[in-house]
Amino acid sequence: MPRFFIEPSQIGTAGDGSRTVLIMGDDAAHITKSLRMKPGERVTVCDGDCGEYDCVVRKTGDTVTLDVCEERRSASEPPYRAVVYQALVKGDKFDTVIQKAAECGACRIVPFMSERCVVRLTEKDAEKKRSRWQRIALEAAKQCGRGRVPEVAPLMDFSSAVREAAKSSIALFCYEDERGLSLPSALKSAGVTENIGTAESAKVTESVGTADSAGALENAEVPESISVMIGSEGGFSSAEAAEAAQCGMKSVSLGRRILRTETASSFVLACLSFAYEL
Repeated sequence: MPRFFIEPSQIGTAGDGSRTVLIMGDDAAHITKSLRMKPGERVTVCDGDCGEYDCVVRKTGDTVTLDVCEERRSASEPPYRAVVYQALVKGDKFDTVIQKAAECGACRIVPFMSERCVVRLTEKDAEKKRSRWQRIALEAAKQCGRGRVPEVAPLMDFSSAVREAAKSSIALFCYEDERGLSLPSALKSAGVTENIGTAESAKVTESVGTADSAGALENAEVPESISVMIGSEGGFSSAEAAEAAQCGMKSVSLGRRILRTETASSFVLACLSFAYEL
């Protein structure tokens, strides 16, 4: 079923007391001209705050009128707020980061400049790119059935990003030179009692996809917010790692393999989903 995001102000009440939705602009053109939808066909609209509305098309044209049939809270959002702090990367890799972070449940993506970033943007150039990045987040949210569109934040410097990220309930600084703390250990110390990466959890992998494995982590304490900080192609410097630790972030290893920068955030988000959501 086609899915569109709207502003709450687009939801109104008809004379008979029923609820209606008005869609204008590009989305109206898409419904009318591209999808060629007719009265009686169904669409889903989201108000951007996890409210979903099953609707029937009443009228198409420059303004599309929908009748609301059913309203509910979205069931597709994670039970935690995950924010990805991603250093600027070369080419279109940042597009991939945004798309996959949106699919994996991030509520916000924050670009920042670190010491080893090859890409350097002015404030003006960053704002131009942000408009495009926000459209990528919107399309990804539509495709995967999200209840809200992840926000792509303005560009930040490293120190500002670290200070903000450190305020989360769990603040993960993904550092390739970390040798002591693994991601599973960091999550366990935050309240997950049975998780990936332990000898006990090896038994769970034998029954993946069964009713038994589905409840293996149901007693895990779900954090309110989680920040995930990822470096550029060259990673972080030792000075940046020290600054992150001083701010209270947990420096974590992502395992024995070196992940590409555009892969790392979706890898961590998938691990969080396994630990707290699935």
